[in-house]
Amino acid sequence: MEIKSYKGKFTFIRRRTTNVVMLSVSFLAAIITIAPLILIFYYTISKGIANLNINFFTKLPTPVGESGGGMVNAIIGTLILIAIGGGIGIPVGILSGVYLSEFGKNKFGAIVRFFADVLSGIPSIVVGVVAYTLVVIPMRHFSALAGGIALAILMIPTITRTTEEMIKLVPQSYREAGLALGIPKWKITVLIVLKTAWKGIATGILLGLSRAAGETAPLLFTSLGNRFWSTNIFQPIASLTVYIYQYASSPFKDWNDQAWTAALVLIILISLLSLVFRIITRSKYRT
Repeated sequence: MEIKSYKGKFTFIRRRTTNVVMLSVSFLAAIITIAPLILIFYYTISKGIANLNINFFTKLPTPVGESGGGMVNAIIGTLILIAIGGGIGIPVGILSGVYLSEFGKNKFGAIVRFFADVLSGIPSIVVGVVAYTLVVIPMRHFSALAGGIALAILMIPTITRTTEEMIKLVPQSYREAGLALGIPKWKITVLIVLKTAWKGIATGILLGLSRAAGETAPLLFTSLGNRFWSTNIFQPIASLTVYIYQYASSPFKDWNDQAWTAALVLIILISLLSLVFRIITRSKYRT
């Protein structure tokens, strides 16, 4: 009996030690993962907070050699580009994800899934060149519409694959219960499946929007940029990412400082976007 008791105590100690060690290793891995992100946030805030004032949100950029000014045109332009990209990419991504999950168990579905995976790995500059060829050249000028289409192409694979995986997590019994009640399959998909998987789908949408908001290369080939006030989607438009690229590579210290402030504002915009999505999904589908 004493031998069994010692064996039981030894097994308990070994399991507890293993549990503590593995939890410690997991915690350390999590710290290592988020440490670069925290450092990026800290460095961006420390460099960009100095020029963050009301003028940055209300005034246009100043000419070379003049201090001050702001990027109100770039902030509005970025929001317009995200809105255009989201208006095109979100419906296409969600509908394609629904098709792949609910109806795509065939060769065509496999082809769509393959191309979605390939598209997610294509460099953004290639997407910009494609949008330039398909939109800018036929229109004969750069435009916010071309930039929004380029951003939409970048959003679609992320939203598609996330929607597909989230819908697959919805229990099959939900669908069977709806069919047993005589509900058409399309109503089951829209009213039950999508509603159940909405929080995960919203996360995919947020990831797609965040990626699009931080892209520069596609916009250099499509929306180009604009140092003046413009909200016309058929004309070149300013964006924060293009300004960051131009100002950070310039030899002028004032422009370098404003590039850091623009980067900080971009982070703030994405954070606010994330917060709004969380509030919407939490309040609308709270149980």
